[in-house]
Amino acid sequence: MTAPEQLLSEFIRHASVSTDPGAQVGMEGARAWVAGQLRDLGFAVEEIATPLHPLLLAERRTRPEHPHLLLYGHYDVQPADPYELWTTPPFEAAVRHGRIYGRGAADNKGPMVVHLSALREVLHTNPDLPLNLTYLVEGEEEIGSPSFRGFLEQYRERLAEAEVVLLSDTASPSTEQLVITTALRGLLYVGVKVTGPRTDLHSGMHGGAVRNPIQALATLLASLHTENGAVNVPGFYDEVTPPADWEREELTHVGRSAEDYARFLGVDAFFPPPGYSPEEAIRFAPTLEFNGIGGGFQGEGVKTVIPSEARAKITCRLVADQDPFVLEERVCQALRDRCPPGVTLELETGSRAYPYSVIPPDRPNTPADQPEAVARAFHAVENAVTDTFGRRPLYLREGGSVPLVADLQKIAGLDTILLGLFTPEDNLHAPDESFSLRTLERGIPAFAEIFRRIAGSTD
Repeated sequence: MTAPEQLLSEFIRHASVSTDPGAQVGMEGARAWVAGQLRDLGFAVEEIATPLHPLLLAERRTRPEHPHLLLYGHYDVQPADPYELWTTPPFEAAVRHGRIYGRGAADNKGPMVVHLSALREVLHTNPDLPLNLTYLVEGEEEIGSPSFRGFLEQYRERLAEAEVVLLSDTASPSTEQLVITTALRGLLYVGVKVTGPRTDLHSGMHGGAVRNPIQALATLLASLHTENGAVNVPGFYDEVTPPADWEREELTHVGRSAEDYARFLGVDAFFPPPGYSPEEAIRFAPTLEFNGIGGGFQGEGVKTVIPSEARAKITCRLVADQDPFVLEERVCQALRDRCPPGVTLELETGSRAYPYSVIPPDRPNTPADQPEAVARAFHAVENAVTDTFGRRPLYLREGGSVPLVADLQKIAGLDTILLGLFTPEDNLHAPDESFSLRTLERGIPAFAEIFRRIAGSTD
């Protein structure tokens, strides 16, 4: 193995599953490994306690007048279950066919090794690099970063000394075409419970006399979309800002046909809302999705009952300028207004996240007051990627949510440049997760050049 491969192999070995109370040894090991790497690079490292898993706040200060960059990563990973679907053990890194396999290889340990290795290269050749660096590494990203907002509130002034954030926890379409993500969707959750009779009923003795909670729930959920796929909630689209012309044009360079996309997903047709192509819908449009539904008998065979209750889980992905608290109330009000008689409705809310967006420089809609340091960082990233990968990065919105990015903007006033290093082939959160060795090899000189350019140094 090369030195970066060896580093990633060591990092993967720590089973840092943040959602598993039995994984404390792995969490502590991963955190200590990152802290050791950062100290070797000359960072002063603090371990900051949170209600759940500590995070690391590492700093390498030069002079106040030098540019200041905040890097972000996370040391926790998703659970590896089901283990039987892995070709090799998930916490024993294995190299096959130009990829390194293991849980967390792509999300987010591979990208972090790219950052760390690039820093090692730059600081070895230029120990006096005129760049202030803060590296923030958390251990709760895979469970929604519940402690992160509190940390930001407490350390806001210190973090706000940075000028811009650089993060690699987003996707690119391939190892040849990197993407700078310009927007992330926000999120809200609503749990729905519909209750009818006080207990399950014999469907022969009582069927036809009472409203079946499953039927009531199905009717209620069906009312939340129109026949053409639009979300049927009053005011749902009121704050949606259409994408700029340059954003739609940028999307045409992704190079994925609708047929290829359908084949990849294993579907025979798409169902985007009116006015959007499938590629546009997953980036530009808000959504309301049903993520789970249940009620009545779920076992093998037949049990002829009218269930006492039925439940569903709803999440919405929100685009720029939509407020999760406002949309939550609109969705909940629609559910209350449409609940059929004969059943009662209970709603559970939570998991709110704001959307995030940033406009790169030199666009028709770039804010006139965009800080010069942010524009300089965008140019540094674009030029370094172009030089290293042989083609410029695309600027695209992404359909997923990274709540902490919006929190960094809202609380610390920091814009984030999101340069994606993992791809759909990496199997994030699934068995046989992997990270491309080609991305590892080319990402390191790219990030080294990014650090040099942001610092204003070409040494």
